[in-house]
Amino acid sequence: MTSFIYNGTVIHKRFKPKMHFFKYDVFSLLIDLAELKILDKKIKFFSYNRFNLISFFEKDHGDRDGSSLVDWVKRNLDQNNIVYKNIKIKLLCYPRILGYVFNPLSVFYIYDEDENLISILYEVKNTFGEQHTYIFKTKNNDNLLQHNCSKKFHVSPFIEMNCNYFFRLLKPSEKISVIIDQYQDNEKILYASQDGNRVNFTSIELIKSYLKHPLMTLKIILAIHFEAFKLWAKGIKFIKKKIKIKNNITFEN
Repeated sequence: MTSFIYNGTVIHKRFKPKMHFFKYDVFSLLIDLAELKILDKKIKFFSYNRFNLISFFEKDHGDRDGSSLVDWVKRNLDQNNIVYKNIKIKLLCYPRILGYVFNPLSVFYIYDEDENLISILYEVKNTFGEQHTYIFKTKNNDNLLQHNCSKKFHVSPFIEMNCNYFFRLLKPSEKISVIIDQYQDNEKILYASQDGNRVNFTSIELIKSYLKHPLMTLKIILAIHFEAFKLWAKGIKFIKKKIKIKNNITFEN
């Protein structure tokens, strides 16, 4: 089994126009998509595409219509001239808890048959039900991966669109680390990170993670809106979203 559970924290630190900071504990799943049916059979309290205490639904990602995520990834690799053969796809995401989930960021790690990373897909969602996926071809097999691109998707109503992202992430191992620095006019305005420590994907570890965070989905949603209220109360300008989308994809160099 190469699917795991990661227990860790999420941090957001805003620098401009005013300082703002929050941190909360979470747990994530790193799922080998080829193991979903096995996990469904072996792991108590976990189900694939059906309700359970903890579950994973393909309709929460990709085209979000319940179709195959593996096919969706392959189609995007083909469209962006990323050559592959016998790939392995792992997805870092929050699970559904009692049928509910919100994933501000999910990360697809695409490996070739020699276990080399060939592509990273950053799938970003906002609270308006919209999604944008940034696709990168990895150019080396280093443990630390770094990517840059312009912001193409409205996430926070308190940050303008004319920004750039600098992604840094470690290959999943004993630990995970995903860091996003957001820049505007060459000044860092936001730091966001998610880290975690790995445990085996077993029934016992899954229920232990759940008991530590029984209302995680609700906590994430409430935290987003509570922190937005605090930003508004600090007098930070509210930026109205101008374009309505559902699922956008861009290939980044």
